[in-house]
Amino acid sequence: MQARMTNPAYVLSGAMKGIGTLFQAIGEGGLAQDVAEMAGLRASQINGCGACVHGHVANLRKAGVSEERIAAVAAWRHAPFFSDAERAALKLTEAMTRLSDLSGESVPDALWDEVADHFDEKELSALILTVSVTNMFNRINTTIQEPAGTNWG
Repeated sequence: MQARMTNPAYVLSGAMKGIGTLFQAIGEGGLAQDVAEMAGLRASQINGCGACVHGHVANLRKAGVSEERIAAVAAWRHAPFFSDAERAALKLTEAMTRLSDLSGESVPDALWDEVADHFDEKELSALILTVSVTNMFNRINTTIQEPAGTNWG
């Protein structure tokens, strides 16, 4: 399997610079790597992005997250392996990713309050940006049919 084209972020030189700056800022937010990767994995599962699912699973393994927890991310509501903070992050991820499923606000006040109980403003900023950037890459990768297993450096 081969992508339709080179990832647009590599084709347009200024894109990688901007993305790199964004990732640097996200890293300064203090969000735990496993929480960020689980959020990225969940968004990628919802969006059907095999390349990103593969990448987030690999990153979770590198971070030392158990196979049991990685495998349960898709069904986190029904698995006992996640903290309240991780559950709040995954719930926010789903709300931010499933915009077309909405019949009301994308992030209701009750969800916002739940997430804000577990993350300070910097961590919450990093989480929101992580989910947003993941959704962007999911859309790029599914459009160009980027195969799972792609190495981005």
